[in-house]
Amino acid sequence: MLVPRPDAGGNEVARRETALPAEGEGARSARFNATRQPDDRYPDRSLPPVRQGPGGGHRRQAVLPVDAVEALLARIEAQDPKFRAFTAVYAADARLAAEGADRAIRSGHTVGPLHGVPVALKDLVDLDGRITMGGSAAHRARVAAGTATVARRLIAQGMIVLGKTHTVEFAYGGWGTNQHLGTPWNPWDLQTPRTPGGSSSGTGVAVAARMAPWGLGTDTGGSVRLPASFCGLSGLKVTVGRISTHGIVPLSTTLDTPGPMARTVEDAALLYRAMSGPDPLDPTTRGIEPHDPLPTLYRGVRGLRLARMPESERDGVDAAVLAAYDRALDTLADLAAGSSRSACPSASPTCSP
Repeated sequence: MLVPRPDAGGNEVARRETALPAEGEGARSARFNATRQPDDRYPDRSLPPVRQGPGGGHRRQAVLPVDAVEALLARIEAQDPKFRAFTAVYAADARLAAEGADRAIRSGHTVGPLHGVPVALKDLVDLDGRITMGGSAAHRARVAAGTATVARRLIAQGMIVLGKTHTVEFAYGGWGTNQHLGTPWNPWDLQTPRTPGGSSSGTGVAVAARMAPWGLGTDTGGSVRLPASFCGLSGLKVTVGRISTHGIVPLSTTLDTPGPMARTVEDAALLYRAMSGPDPLDPTTRGIEPHDPLPTLYRGVRGLRLARMPESERDGVDAAVLAAYDRALDTLADLAAGSSRSACPSASPTCSP
């Protein structure tokens, strides 16, 4: 089992192996509506846990949290030696939380639509008593003295933390590489190591490889959006102040934002809704009310206007990427969303590239 253990210096690290994942492994992962998956070697045998439907009150349960957590831990054990998404897996705690969620759900004491849903946290997010390295080997012994607000909110809604995921050192980099603690392997190519994007590289890989149904990243200059794009996920850079950054290792106190990463836009919206709202421990959130994007999402794109990038921005873009982009625009147009071409604003001459 891939679990935290002390290294020679007494620090909490995760065991790493080099074995490839076994052919035909049968570990199921808990997930929601994803239809894309990396490679045919990882067949989609998963079932969705508890969720809330568009009506707000409809609930559906296809698998109990204990089953979902066990399936995910088995998948992590089988896949993570290759993919290297996690810095630490809290297997014992996750199992205990899943057992409690099972009992609560069966007894009618569900705390909300996310009760029993597993989640992975980027290794910038503090959990009381757990190590937060922030991607730096120098912080192997940095034990958090408290829990980040976003983690407290997710746990309060019954979500189960599977573990911490790799990040670029101090979240400063967009490729997802980390020469000291390891670089996650983009699961869309099992033969050639490819960048997963960063800095939330581990979260992107964990969700894309179905080792976690949802994950939390942080974004300062693209650190959710890049791995979401590179790993085929939905990710959101939120407005500063929408989600508290208290208890998250900072890169830029004026630009940092936590953000959801999931396999569908709806899942990302559900996770965003769970985290948003004012926090007295984060002054940037004062006066900003919790935000629910789901009613707008469920209305669809009819009546919206989309800005197409100008022709000059298409130069040098891979043909396959452009074809996918054009197909997406055509699909949205068919759904009655109007579009127009728009010039992108130029960077200020006083700003660095």
